[in-house]
Amino acid sequence: MKRSIRQRLDREKRKIIARLKPLIGGAEPRDRGRPELRASGIAYELAHRSRAVACGGVGAIMRLVDSVGLVPAINEQARVLKAARPYQDSDHVLNIALNLLCGGEALDDIEIRRNDAAFLDALDARAIPDPTTAGDYLRRFDEPAVWRLMHTINQVRAGVWQRSGVVRGTARIDADGSIVPTTGECKQGMDLSFKGIWGYHPLLVSLANTGEPLFLVNRSGNRPSHDRAHHVLDQAIALCRRAGFDDVLLRGDTDFTMSAHLDHWDDDGVRFVFGHDADAGFVNRAENMASHDFAELVRKAKCAFSTTRAKQPRIKEEIVKERGYLNKRVLAEDTIEFEYKPHRAKKTYRIVVLRKWIVEERGQRTIAEDFRYFFYVTNDRSLTQDQVIAESNDRCNQENLIEQLKNGARALHAPVNTLNANWAYMVIAALAWSLKVWFGLLIPVSPRWRDQHEAERDAVVRMDFRTFLQRFVLIPAQVVRSARRLVYRLLAWRTDLPVFFRLLDAL
Repeated sequence: MKRSIRQRLDREKRKIIARLKPLIGGAEPRDRGRPELRASGIAYELAHRSRAVACGGVGAIMRLVDSVGLVPAINEQARVLKAARPYQDSDHVLNIALNLLCGGEALDDIEIRRNDAAFLDALDARAIPDPTTAGDYLRRFDEPAVWRLMHTINQVRAGVWQRSGVVRGTARIDADGSIVPTTGECKQGMDLSFKGIWGYHPLLVSLANTGEPLFLVNRSGNRPSHDRAHHVLDQAIALCRRAGFDDVLLRGDTDFTMSAHLDHWDDDGVRFVFGHDADAGFVNRAENMASHDFAELVRKAKCAFSTTRAKQPRIKEEIVKERGYLNKRVLAEDTIEFEYKPHRAKKTYRIVVLRKWIVEERGQRTIAEDFRYFFYVTNDRSLTQDQVIAESNDRCNQENLIEQLKNGARALHAPVNTLNANWAYMVIAALAWSLKVWFGLLIPVSPRWRDQHEAERDAVVRMDFRTFLQRFVLIPAQVVRSARRLVYRLLAWRTDLPVFFRLLDAL
């Protein structure tokens, strides 16, 4: 970062601190009887020559896209369009992704940016595709074209991993399905899900290390979670190994215990931890095991603190007790394991059993006590029982990624009218989230400030999508053409601007 920029950032920081400090802890009103937020004296004028955009961080996103080589990769390998008139494949893909990164929520929001001359200047573009053209582009995709686009993005993704140094240790690959509801009547490929909801049922395979969606496969709403999952998991394993990870661990819930493929993954040196259905045979076997063979489960939270922290009042539980509703509490957890050969496998694998001692209450009365059993299948014999359960529980963090793809980047939506077109939209919209992750991964780390810089990088990688937009993208900026440069003059100070400029220096 240039010394002059660092000095100006420090100066702006001191100014805002000096402004806020006198008001910390309370102060006398500026004018007695009048509120602090006022509407008096507000007037609007239209600028004659100056042009500015609300999303000044879009220039950094475009520099990131250029730095990782995403544009030529898409144009060479996606091959959706036969000719550029005038837009190429990369123009259409980035048009949809940048719409989401600039705060848009639907394809129609592209029209706002298309009619913003300052935004077009910021991209050095004559124009961008309108929403109708974007929808027409999505409808050009067939299944092979969507796979080509995903492989192209993943090829660039592997380069980002290698450049950032995250390709070390174990690649934890998570799989899950999620219902994408729709109220449309004419969307080809939609169906009624097991929850009674009309829509699609896409499969998400993600890398837990960085929180990135590796593969998204759109499916009809009535398909089971594991449908086509083994093929997609094999693709994800190959991707992580090409990138340079030392080891691969697959994780999934009970729907992904595909016994026909366990031997294949075990022979290939892939470790896995999947949930297993608590069927009657498993429960009977666990109940007949000696009680003294069970070991107490020690959760990470218990190990993290040497002393017990004061608990916050449990408001929900107090209401449940007060109104006499059925309340179930976990009193204790313990584990045991046994060997088991799945019916479509030739090898035996570890089954780790989690037993929960649950008490049922109504008000102050105890109604019953019972045990509930949870089962996990794994081929990793080096993990302890506690670690197997911890790996399975950590997979639940993928639910946060699904929530971000649904309500943050809005990738898990179906804005067009065919299954493949909506699949293409999901992949392109998920690219907006991936660009956010790449933004964080490529933030440089100085040896002198390693702890601080790594904490800042991890914070950006794990940051919610909307928070990322507020901190790094939605910064008002004046756009000026100067000689052969396109200059973004930031018009506001943000606490994260030092991180922002460090990344720009590294791109």
